[in-house]
Amino acid sequence: MHEPAYQADVVIVGAGVAGLSAAHRLNSAGVTTAVLEAAPYVGGRMSTEKVDGFRLDRIGQLLSTSYPELRLTPGLDALVLRRFAPGVLLHRDGRRHRAGAPAGGGSARGALYAVRALASAPRGSAVAPARATAPMGGAVDQARLGAALGRIAATPVERLLARPELPAAHALAERGVPARTIDGFLRPLLAALLCDPGLTTSSRCADLALRSFASGRLCVPEGGAEVLPDLLARALPPGTVHTGVRVTSVSTTSVTTAEHGEIRCRAVLLATDARAAAELLPGLRVPDFHQVTVVHHTTDDPVTLTTGTSLLLDADRSGPVSHTSVVSNIDPSRAPQGRALISSTVLGTPPSDIDTAVRMHLSRLYGTSTRRWETLAVHHTPEAIPAMRPPHDLRRPVRLLAGLYVCGDHRDTSTVQGALHSAHRATAAILADLDASGSLNRAEPMQRRAA
Repeated sequence: MHEPAYQADVVIVGAGVAGLSAAHRLNSAGVTTAVLEAAPYVGGRMSTEKVDGFRLDRIGQLLSTSYPELRLTPGLDALVLRRFAPGVLLHRDGRRHRAGAPAGGGSARGALYAVRALASAPRGSAVAPARATAPMGGAVDQARLGAALGRIAATPVERLLARPELPAAHALAERGVPARTIDGFLRPLLAALLCDPGLTTSSRCADLALRSFASGRLCVPEGGAEVLPDLLARALPPGTVHTGVRVTSVSTTSVTTAEHGEIRCRAVLLATDARAAAELLPGLRVPDFHQVTVVHHTTDDPVTLTTGTSLLLDADRSGPVSHTSVVSNIDPSRAPQGRALISSTVLGTPPSDIDTAVRMHLSRLYGTSTRRWETLAVHHTPEAIPAMRPPHDLRRPVRLLAGLYVCGDHRDTSTVQGALHSAHRATAAILADLDASGSLNRAEPMQRRAA
């Protein structure tokens, strides 16, 4: 019979950002933890492949500088965020238009321009066709959009969550948002933020995504997505994280592993993805998922790429690519010197000839030939992002019963912010229960024993 392999107050199953951030919070409170990960590496879906000096994210989820948990999570002090240019670039009818950036750089002049544009519009006058100007309409529509983004940035989260909940597309239409603004700006933007081009996501989740966009800047971690979990793992006490350990069952006082025997503890936190959590605890809800495919190309002729550090969206929906960027412009560490790294995201079921279809689409978006571009990798993740269709509980319970807890992006919002926030909530519940039971700080020192 196997002896316990580890001893700790809390065993955390899963070494993604949720599990690792929970370990930090528990350790800082004096609670010993053991983090068990079945894979040979930490990070889960936040992984980065290294190919010939390139750093290629498998999912490439966008972050925002306005995510509170990036500032609040212990262990992320050294995280460097590389920002995209303000707003986004929209490709429509063969032209590119900047949208969503603060008017006048957020200055008083920009605000005054928006007010004047609204005030000078003749009442009842027809707006110039969208095709003649920007994808979301004329100056009046753009001023209204800027004002709406400013309002949502200033709206408390509690007020957003109190709004009636509908699919995002229906909610935008019911609020009187012009169809040209939805299709020309909000749909491509929310598709990039939520990986949901159909806008079936809960309107509350969409509002939160728009609030993050309007109050911060889109960004990526310097060095690739894996840097975030790697920073968390490295900042934990030595011996806390154990990779290559597959958990087969859990209870409130122990976990059983495939090859390392039973691990005794005072509480268990499941920090895996939704499907793995449900396999260990049958009855947990498994959501639908959004498929994501990321195609990485490189060229040695970056001068032909004129989008700078912008995120480029396809407002026409004329091909498989939802959004793309010359990511080496945003984060030079992701490509060797003299090479450009272009990372493009395809949502939903990818076409069978994905590389050819993506190249043709990128040629139109960037306005240059892609025939000589080299394909570095095609990463398809069928269960990349948990769907958040209404009704969606943004604060799904993290305490199942005393001694058994669960966290991850499937318990909150399907973002890095959601994963970290769910871990924050779970650790608060664990600490409250441990304190109430009188077991806090009374665990034996964590140690590894022979199996």
